[in-house]
Formats: sequence, C-alpha cells, structure tokens
Amino acid sequence: MKFKIEFSGHENIRSNHQKTIEITKESHLTSRGDCIVGVNAKSSCADLPEELKIKLKNPDSKVTFSIKVGDEDFVIEGSGHPDLILTHTEDIVIRKSDFICPRTLAVKCDKASDLLPRSMVSSLQDPKTIGIFTITVE
Repeated sequence: MKFKIEFSGHENIRSNHQKTIEITKESHLTSRGDCIVGVNAKSSCADLPEELKIKLKNPDSKVTFSIKVGDEDFVIEGSGHPDLILTHTEDIVIRKSDFICPRTLAVKCDKASDLLPRSMVSSLQDPKTIGIFTITVE
C-alpha cells in the first residue's frame, strides 16, 4: 500500500537533526525546527487512511519512506509498531528511536534528516519547491 503527501519548502529548512525527520501541515517554521524537511503538507498522522494506520501498527510491516524533490529521491526504511497512536492533526515524524507519541509514524528508521542530501536541502529552502513524501507499507 502506498500513500503520497505533497509538501513545500521553506527558507528555514535546516534538516540537520540526527534522530528524526518531520513534515508538517503548518506553514510557519523557525530555524529551531531542524528535523523538518517540509511545510504545508497535505496530510498529517490523523489524516492517513484507516487501512494504512492498521498496517503501520503491525510490527511485522516493512515501512519505506521516500522524499522526492525534483530529480532527487531519498529513501528511509523503518518499522511499524502496535502502540502507534497516529492522531496528530499537524505533523508526521519518523524516528530512529522507538519513542512513540501522537506525531510518530514509524520507529527504528535507518536515517534521519541530517542525512538528506545537501542539494535537496538547498532546493527545499525555496518556498516554491514542491516535494512528495511517499509512505509504502508491505
């Protein structure tokens, strides 16, 4: 199952957090949001289809995320978890740790925002840049 979320860039995108990656529906971003790679996202955890939420709560599910900006594609692999809450109305966060809160979409991910290619980060610092965050659950 695949689900795509469109988001846009912002001049304050830094993408240098070592444990998480976040996209948000909010349009405002301060430089303190160093895990955020996109704003104005079309969906949050709460907006995901029920079928996808059920699959994400299966600990055996293989979860892959793709962040596509222009010709560049950044792929992250993570895990679902039975305790996922998936109710946050603004944000989606994927984590290297196993910390769970209403914003958490996946845990034990193999990458965080600090590994996003710097050329992609530069593109995302332009508010006109559109990115696609794709969630694939098998």
